[in-house]
Amino acid sequence: MNFELKSLDLAACAAEKCDALIVLVSEAFAPGKDALSQLIAQARSSGDLDTKPGKLLQMYRPAAATATRVLLVGVGDGSVRHVRQAVGTAVAAAKGTAVHKILISFAGAAAQKSVRAVVQAVAEATYVYTTTKSKPEGRVLANVWLCAPDAAVAQAELALGTATVAGVELAKEWANRPGNHATPTLLGTAAKALARFPKIQCEVLGPKEVAALGMGSFMSVAQGSREPLRFIVLHYNGAAKTVAPTVLVGKGITFDTGGISIKPAAEMDEMKFDMCGAASVLGVFRALADLKPAINVVGLIPACENMPDGGAVKPGDVVTSMSGQTIENLNTDAEGRLVLCDALTYAARFKPRAVIDIATLTGACVVALGGVRSGMFSADDSLAAALQAAGESSLDPCWRLPLDDEYGEGLKSNFADMANVAGRAGGAITAAKFLQRFTAKMPWAHLDIAGTAWKSGASKGATGRPVGLLLDYVLNQSPAHIAPAQEATKSVAKRKTTAPAVVALKVAATAKTPRKTPRKMATK
Repeated sequence: MNFELKSLDLAACAAEKCDALIVLVSEAFAPGKDALSQLIAQARSSGDLDTKPGKLLQMYRPAAATATRVLLVGVGDGSVRHVRQAVGTAVAAAKGTAVHKILISFAGAAAQKSVRAVVQAVAEATYVYTTTKSKPEGRVLANVWLCAPDAAVAQAELALGTATVAGVELAKEWANRPGNHATPTLLGTAAKALARFPKIQCEVLGPKEVAALGMGSFMSVAQGSREPLRFIVLHYNGAAKTVAPTVLVGKGITFDTGGISIKPAAEMDEMKFDMCGAASVLGVFRALADLKPAINVVGLIPACENMPDGGAVKPGDVVTSMSGQTIENLNTDAEGRLVLCDALTYAARFKPRAVIDIATLTGACVVALGGVRSGMFSADDSLAAALQAAGESSLDPCWRLPLDDEYGEGLKSNFADMANVAGRAGGAITAAKFLQRFTAKMPWAHLDIAGTAWKSGASKGATGRPVGLLLDYVLNQSPAHIAPAQEATKSVAKRKTTAPAVVALKVAATAKTPRKTPRKMATK
């Protein structure tokens, strides 16, 4: 799918031949003298068109436009949030027909601030997972023109939007894959594929290398699985070596049975999504490859399965982490924190400006925040504020939760330095308090995405969150981040958004035959 910016006013858009013309109509829309403007004015005055966000009026071959279909959609006050909501509604309504080319007119909305949101909304509304289907039917929509009189000023926004989509869709691709098509080995292959881009390097460590590092906590989670663990290290080098990097640590449990503390069977298939944190790290690196900002970023992904065979870690076992701290494993379904803690210790060697871990960590966070905001924890006020701001600007919001010392009292153990769980009360916070013990003096934040990383039910699938939040955060670390985006516009603006899935399909061919294997994430 190609996105292009065109300097066309509403009258010029109406004269263009396309399968569908979507007109964004805000409360402040001022009609011109052209036929389509007059039609919109009449529809508003008669009450047939409401400018509330997402309200839609569809027409087939109206005399006022050349397009086969015209969709007038309200965008409220024209805010970015309202525009994204409206475009998603309109594209979803149009995609059921043979729509190959769409024009979107910013008739009453500011293109400069909304282009990124429009690109993401179109991509989200048309996304189709195809990798493991025998007769895949992918996107029909091939070309999207974003039309506004001031289109030239929105080029950087277009570059940012298409790069974000590339990252989000790579994250969705790997998160949506079944566990047998997204093993730790295959996840490592996907990470290595990113190294084909300039400025990106990748190293994948296996069991021997991880053992040599002393990652006993990580290894204990993997010991019940036939699939060998992988520790993935990604580098994006956009600035001088002396510039401290931001380190992103993504939980990569490619399938989670709960181990010996096994989960209920109902909805256990959704535990393929337990590596959404890892997928989001891959997605950020894919976006950075397009934007080429002058920053340094390190990505760390501890990847393994959590299985309950005869060699699996048992409740009550004590393991030694890379930091030297010992951990009593009271619940083997609280495995995410056990792989993350060793990765956080490893992160310290980069002397980072900040470390952010991303994990589908606790069902408690789903209870607290639902699927709207990701949970965010940090003892560093400036880092927390920056992440909160990035979440708002990217429409990928988070919410800060407390880290009072008292919450860590429940982690005390009679047999080790700490236990891996502290009971149900405040479960998301006590999980964060566990991780905090491995961050020493590093500026650190934890994002619990258990409620936001995927959807259940009829719309089951990965959301690609929090790629947008993380991307905005790392870009904001460079004052010059807008310039690289502008330079990348020509190569990015016409980029096909299906490319990440195409690359992934080649990897899928090497996957093993599926084995028959909830939102049941009480501890994680």
